[in-house]
Amino acid sequence: MKELAAAELGHLLVFAFLFCVGAFMAAPVITDVTMAALCPGQDQCSLAIYLTGLQQAVTALGALVVTPVVGNLSDRYGRKALLALPATVSIVPLAILAFNQAKAYFYAYYVAKMLTSMVSEGTMMCLSLAYVADKVPEAGRGAAFGVFSGVCTAGFVAGTIAARFLSVSSTFQVATLAAVAAAVYMRAFVRETVGGASLLRDEEASRRLLCAPSSSADEASPRLPPLRKAPSLPEMAALLTSSSTFKRAAVVTFFHALGETGLQTALLYFLKAQFHYTKNQYANLLLIIGVTGSFSQLTVMPLLAPKLGEQRLLIVALLGSCVHGFLYSIAWSFWVPYLAASCVILSILVGPCIRSIVSKKVGPSEQGMVQGCITGISSTASVISPLVFTPLTVGSTNTEH
Repeated sequence: MKELAAAELGHLLVFAFLFCVGAFMAAPVITDVTMAALCPGQDQCSLAIYLTGLQQAVTALGALVVTPVVGNLSDRYGRKALLALPATVSIVPLAILAFNQAKAYFYAYYVAKMLTSMVSEGTMMCLSLAYVADKVPEAGRGAAFGVFSGVCTAGFVAGTIAARFLSVSSTFQVATLAAVAAAVYMRAFVRETVGGASLLRDEEASRRLLCAPSSSADEASPRLPPLRKAPSLPEMAALLTSSSTFKRAAVVTFFHALGETGLQTALLYFLKAQFHYTKNQYANLLLIIGVTGSFSQLTVMPLLAPKLGEQRLLIVALLGSCVHGFLYSIAWSFWVPYLAASCVILSILVGPCIRSIVSKKVGPSEQGMVQGCITGISSTASVISPLVFTPLTVGSTNTEH
């Protein structure tokens, strides 16, 4: 039985790796593509920064609504059935830039990316972690979440390495192929979990009971099972306030996502203006982040989580996240961001720790919903963050010139 569960998780990990290769391969080149389309020949572009912030805010707002709903639906209809949604829609924006990177195609990509990211980025992680929770007992769940996140980071590394050596057009073509391969592999090899579709099976059993003839005329008519609807905002709020653990996890998730999203929004454009970074330097920086993060999640978290516990490890990871951002803020030379990137060895453990903590507080039929709620809180911070950090980034880059 354990061997079967391990094999099924292995297929999920392969899917996650391919998905992340396709999703993150564009990261080192998209800044240059955006600048070339909007402000050709320039090292600073306020329009590009504002559009990136707008895209991030709108995407996060959509994910705030979509992700908890999709997570809840996966509790009813199964993880695999809902995983097909992010796996499929993520192909569209990559295919647009694989065809052409001209200005008109960039705007088409911009709109497509904004819409598809609402149902791809957050839901893929939410559904996959719920899948892992269905397969792994509570005692090993923290390490399993770390391994899954590490495989995703390994996909990030592989995509970054590929982008480092490919041309811009070839990068998007290979990324599109990776996204297609991920969708096909998931459909062919990932098997549905027992916990993911338990509610649907219960309802089907109830329907069969309703159709069975009554053995007595006086027997009371059976009741229809209650229809499980998508969670409303008050229901999600009630879940998150049902225990002090959920409340604390929600607060930590919000403020951590607020800072991390702001850093991601500003960093690449800041480095472009401050140190004239190019595609290859972006790739080198992201490669350091990816390798360090993958090593941490695949080795450090499985080693430390059982000994320290997720809560103590979360404190250490949050301290590492603070140092990570602080070093970027005082960067005085082009090599300082590379040093700051090494702090990811601790900061990247924040997410897996929080998700493991909340996962242990709910049953199998609520894993999708609770993971979706955590993603929704992170998305809320991602809506607010660009509103704060985009003007600061524009002001900072303009000051440098």
